[in-house]
Amino acid sequence: MAVVSGNEAASQLWLALGRVEGLGVRSAQKLVEHFGSPEAVYGAPIGSLEAAGLAHRVAERVRAGAGLQEAEREAAAAEKLGCSVIPFGSGDYPPLLKHIADPPLALYVRGDSSLLGAHGVAIVGTRRPSAYGSSVAHRLASDLAQRRLVIVSGLARGIDSAAHRGALEAKGKTVAVLGCGVDVIYPRDNKRLAESILAGGALVSEFPLGTSPQPENFPIRNRIISGLALGVVIVEAAEYSGSLITARLASEQDREVYAVPGNITSPQSFGPNLLIKQGAKLVDNWMDVVEEFPAAVRTQLIPPPSASDGAEAGSRSLFEPALSGDQKAIYEVLRPDKASFIDDVFSLAPFPQPRVMAALLELEMAGFIRQLPGKNFVRKL
Repeated sequence: MAVVSGNEAASQLWLALGRVEGLGVRSAQKLVEHFGSPEAVYGAPIGSLEAAGLAHRVAERVRAGAGLQEAEREAAAAEKLGCSVIPFGSGDYPPLLKHIADPPLALYVRGDSSLLGAHGVAIVGTRRPSAYGSSVAHRLASDLAQRRLVIVSGLARGIDSAAHRGALEAKGKTVAVLGCGVDVIYPRDNKRLAESILAGGALVSEFPLGTSPQPENFPIRNRIISGLALGVVIVEAAEYSGSLITARLASEQDREVYAVPGNITSPQSFGPNLLIKQGAKLVDNWMDVVEEFPAAVRTQLIPPPSASDGAEAGSRSLFEPALSGDQKAIYEVLRPDKASFIDDVFSLAPFPQPRVMAALLELEMAGFIRQLPGKNFVRKL
């Protein structure tokens, strides 16, 4: 059997391996590793394929070129749709995803495929959130997107949709990982959201074009959501929520796991509260997420102080936000390692008490400081 070569042909061969009946993702990966390339797999004798661990019937299918015609048609359809196909062996394959236990053989991407290799955070949760859950997901996504993080989620109703919208409204980037083909939008009422994502983000799936949203697809795609991200934030998830699967996968992939605490009487709080008990990082603002990243990553996310700040810039915290004059003055009065009583803040501030109170409230609402019992205040960073 002749097998053509070249980059386009190599992409098709990865697609073809995914279409061979009886050949799973991990087995295909092992075969390519054993023979050196997908082309070599298709060119190997049946005996060699069996020696590499394939059952005889599967080896016969590979030797007969199973999947090649389907892959050729798939590649043509993807090109017509304007969809990129990124095979595992490509230099464009997301580096974080490449190192999970069972990376997809190929990814179908509509939109900006470069975002798959950018620093990202996954935000997922229930499809039936409370107003609190939706608000928190939206705000976290917005705040993180403003810090140059790509927001990864699953385009589902509820928390996923709130996260995507939060990123978009902040003029940030977001990636939706689908449990169907990238040409099939599910749920249908998220069609407009998907179009907004395509304008500056990406839709991605490992499933061939035209694949319908079967229930079993969604737990499978969850490993991609966590695999693309530096960490996963769970916002509201019931006891048997698929988001808990994503959290488990993130832990197995050595990703950070975060959870937003919720009302103990709410069923939707079961998941995040359980994860916190098990050691997940409690999150109540974007800084709780970012501070867990390596310093090398944080410096890429947070804009450095401007040159106009002079010598003072070198001593400012990496996380110090852009603040108004009053806010900046109060922020610099407070310390991260010691609480300051309100009277001490009044005495150190260079302006009247009403302006001090206003600045404290603004800083607290923005998540940059915390008020402790007894009118004591502390910087979060």
